[in-house]
Amino acid sequence: MHDISEDLEAKGWQDFANCLGVDPDLFFPERGASTREAKEVCKGCVVRDDCLEYALANGEKFGIWGGLSERERRRIRRQRALSRRSTLDAEATAEGLGA
Repeated sequence: MHDISEDLEAKGWQDFANCLGVDPDLFFPERGASTREAKEVCKGCVVRDDCLEYALANGEKFGIWGGLSERERRRIRRQRALSRRSTLDAEATAEGLGA
């Protein structure tokens, strides 16, 4: 199987996305509308993780990115923030104990 990592660096992850050429409206459904079709496009995408990380890093608040909805991405952001906070608290405690 071909390793696309070198290709990704040269072109960018978007060029390898399953959604390339798909109607963007599919990924930005009206409030309350189904996201199932968009998530199906993302399901086997080789750059799904890159897409998700892009959305998280850039604060994308709308649409399906990396196969996840806005609500699902908010949950990940909260979990990561809590994890960072716990790590910082643990480091501060360790420093306070002279470790």
